[in-house]
Amino acid sequence: MRIEIINTGTELLLGNTLNTHGAWFGRELFKLGLRISRQTTVPDGDAIRESLQEAISRADAVIVTGGLGPTSDDLTREITAEVLGVEMMMDEAALRSMEAFFATRGLPMADSNRKQALCLIGADTLPNLHGTAPGVYVPPRLNGKSNCAVFLLPGPPRELYPMVHQEVLPRLRALAGLESVNEALVLKFTGIGESSFHEHVDEQLSRIPGLEYGYCAHIGEVDLRLIGNEAALAQGRRIALEHFESHLISDDESSMEKTVVRLLAKNKMTLAIAESCTGGLISNRITNVPGSSEVFTHGFVTYANEAKVGMLGVAAEEIALHGAVSEQVARAMAEGALKVSGACITVSVTGIAGPGGGTEDKPVGTAWIGLATRAGFTSAFKVFHPRNRKDFKLAVSQSALEAVRRHLKSLG
Repeated sequence: MRIEIINTGTELLLGNTLNTHGAWFGRELFKLGLRISRQTTVPDGDAIRESLQEAISRADAVIVTGGLGPTSDDLTREITAEVLGVEMMMDEAALRSMEAFFATRGLPMADSNRKQALCLIGADTLPNLHGTAPGVYVPPRLNGKSNCAVFLLPGPPRELYPMVHQEVLPRLRALAGLESVNEALVLKFTGIGESSFHEHVDEQLSRIPGLEYGYCAHIGEVDLRLIGNEAALAQGRRIALEHFESHLISDDESSMEKTVVRLLAKNKMTLAIAESCTGGLISNRITNVPGSSEVFTHGFVTYANEAKVGMLGVAAEEIALHGAVSEQVARAMAEGALKVSGACITVSVTGIAGPGGGTEDKPVGTAWIGLATRAGFTSAFKVFHPRNRKDFKLAVSQSALEAVRRHLKSLG
């Protein structure tokens, strides 16, 4: 089934608003065994007309987001009626629902809002429980010309997403007449690149009947995406793990931080983090995971040398002798965090984010990562991530969490 998305809104093209609809639709439709064949973004107003005319000529279903509001540039409903050659009329039930929406909030309803209750004759009005703009479903062949179904949906995610689940997906599934749905499996790996997969597993994966596979590289990790039936997925997973199991973060799309929190809980251990160059990013990633309060005790952001000395007990002499970015200081930070926090395991990071501050011996992008445990184990290792500041911090945080993950995995 060929499904196209048309996202409307000048703010999307100006960069003022991040367009997240495409990725969200892709995930939700795939659960039904459907794919997006094309996605287009157009400004408000007449530009919608050309995109809609082109889309309905080649697609089985077109989903249009945005342009259903009460203002003069909200023309999606009117343009769709014009393109399909269908008249509009006031939907009295939708109008009463809109009036109730304003009344329950103690707000007056402007006359301009009335246009939001207009619906194409013969189409279905899709209720909006979270806003004022109802959606519209135009079934195939309504105008006697196009065999394409058209969905008009509000733009704000808080209104759009519930409407899609309640009104759109059931209709799409019925239109598609799907009997079986392929499944997807995403395996997340770290410490290896896409070239490693190409060299070791590409050929084997390509020989699995009915398996579609691909890669997506992120900072510090590579996702292997497998699509197919259960048997094909199992075979693809086995091949990948035969070569790269030690690099596997998760096989259920869990992030590195979620995996670390899960392993800490499994081992009944607690974690504390001492950060310099990452400025609290590692702690932020951990605390974004539900349940992290059970395993995360302290996050020390010791950006200045004085903070390393005062909060973690790092010897000022060590910093003066070896520099803040050194094996000795990384070890001392981890051990100091262990002593102050009482956690079972600690990880520390200290590095040079740039663009200045690097030397010949320690260029920008250099970082040291320390690990210490209550069992008396301490280690440190150097990484080199010559990137912009934001990406450097992310790459270092990934390396630090990977050190924790590997240690926890070694415990069984």
